[in-house]
Amino acid sequence: MITAAPEPRQPVPRPAPRWQRAWRDAVRDPRELLSSLGLDALAGRVSDEAAAQFPLRVPRGFVARMRHGDPHDPLLRQVLPLDDEMRPATGYGLDAVGDGAARTGTGVIQKYRGRALLVATGSCAINCRYCFRRHFPYSDETAAREGWREAVALIRADTGVEEVLLSGGDPLSLSNAKLAELTDALAEIPHLRRLRIHSRLPVVLPERIDDGLLAWLAGLPWPVTLVIHANHANEFDDSVDAALGRLRGAGVHLLNQAVLLRGVNDDVEALADLSERGFAAGVLPYYLHQLDRVAGAAHFEVDDARAKTLHAALAARLSGYLVPRLVREVAGDTGKRPL
Repeated sequence: MITAAPEPRQPVPRPAPRWQRAWRDAVRDPRELLSSLGLDALAGRVSDEAAAQFPLRVPRGFVARMRHGDPHDPLLRQVLPLDDEMRPATGYGLDAVGDGAARTGTGVIQKYRGRALLVATGSCAINCRYCFRRHFPYSDETAAREGWREAVALIRADTGVEEVLLSGGDPLSLSNAKLAELTDALAEIPHLRRLRIHSRLPVVLPERIDDGLLAWLAGLPWPVTLVIHANHANEFDDSVDAALGRLRGAGVHLLNQAVLLRGVNDDVEALADLSERGFAAGVLPYYLHQLDRVAGAAHFEVDDARAKTLHAALAARLSGYLVPRLVREVAGDTGKRPL
């Protein structure tokens, strides 16, 4: 008797990494967010039009750091789409920092001597309402397109470029394999000396700092600086501390840049707490940005006179290495403009 051949075994699908599952599980409904915080009464201030233009997205781990029942919570204010966004404001536009004029290739921006910024992706784990690239044409302008070929060719041809910056969107939203695809190509360019990564993920989605990412970072041939983005001390918790500690263990230099935001961190106590809490987690304060005047964000602005007063008070209170530089990005300038 001839027995039938056994059916070929189907491969067992591998589960998605933990960080990708947390990414997909983000809160996307403003009213769900408010209900989870006991703030249903605030729903009347939500702008469905603003949410349609720039959707809410916030990881649940970040939501867990918001204060229940507090309509003025500084983390909530950064992500909740409000009617304020739809009010016209003079001097606010779609390209607040001149990205378009500084474009040298698909997803490649060169504003400053010796540096090339790659808009690696349009994806973010969190949509911050003050984002200066909230209107950026990501569908047409991502450097990762076609295996990074155009971006790498531009950098190879420009021997004055010594540092590559990965930005976005959030570059750490890309897979480890996609990131390695880029850095393997960049490693063949002899004039590159440094790699910088700008990412909010270690703060808003610390699960992203997994073994694969750390192995990629540890194997890179250049010094690596990772600039995180936290605006308030409450954005840090044990999970963020652990993620930042793992990054430091991989040899990564950690800096923080914050944005001065009305109703979030526009007082000396909040700014001092941010610097001290970040430093306790191994992060050195870097920049305190004045708001980029992007359409939809005018309600976050702090005027320059108050910003300078706050910065002077911060400098009088903290050790110098804990005081970030107060700056504004101005289209066409050769560097950040000190205030």
